[in-house]
Amino acid sequence: MKLRTAVFASGGGSNFQALLDHQGPSRSWEIVLLVTDRPDAGATLRAHAAGVAVAIVSPGSREPAEIAREMLDVLDRHGVELVLLAGYLKLVPRAVVERYRQRILNIHPALLPKFGGKGMYGLRVHQAVLEAGEAESGATVHWVDEEYDRGRVIAQRRVPVREGDTPETLAARVLAVEHELYPAAVDHVTEAIAAGEEPTPMTLHTTTEEMK
Repeated sequence: MKLRTAVFASGGGSNFQALLDHQGPSRSWEIVLLVTDRPDAGATLRAHAAGVAVAIVSPGSREPAEIAREMLDVLDRHGVELVLLAGYLKLVPRAVVERYRQRILNIHPALLPKFGGKGMYGLRVHQAVLEAGEAESGATVHWVDEEYDRGRVIAQRRVPVREGDTPETLAARVLAVEHELYPAAVDHVTEAIAAGEEPTPMTLHTTTEEMK
């Protein structure tokens, strides 16, 4: 049996698309639901095209407990066993994290613990990397806990910062790595779960991109 998986996304959903493209008969997981906080998120179009159900859970000014109840209700109705955050910009309510402890992952466009935390998303991350004079950046897949970008790291892949980089050029290079790393990390985690084992961090491999 495949792990029934929900993806949370707030934006265009390119990582969501990478996951959609990667899943298949040989995988231990399948995407059955997209959860978004924005009805106009581009990810919803990708979900509709793939025949994936969409649930809109808008936080608004509601209390976290109310949001959590709605999220858990929709996740329960779809039998979700694994949650993947893919450009989801809201803090996941504590009750949801507790329900899916060690079953909820996120991808972040930097080498955590650097350049993470509240407000560190999109081009803000890459601007901060450049302003700090870093020689490299990258992508990180990690378990989600009650704080932004603080969960245990599952996998990282490094990307060099090049002379003349802008936030946009660095973002594009990191995003290409995200699209490879996230599906691979999900495979790694779900294969362990399917085997009744506790997932461990992935072994890091040097990529061609890292050597350029």
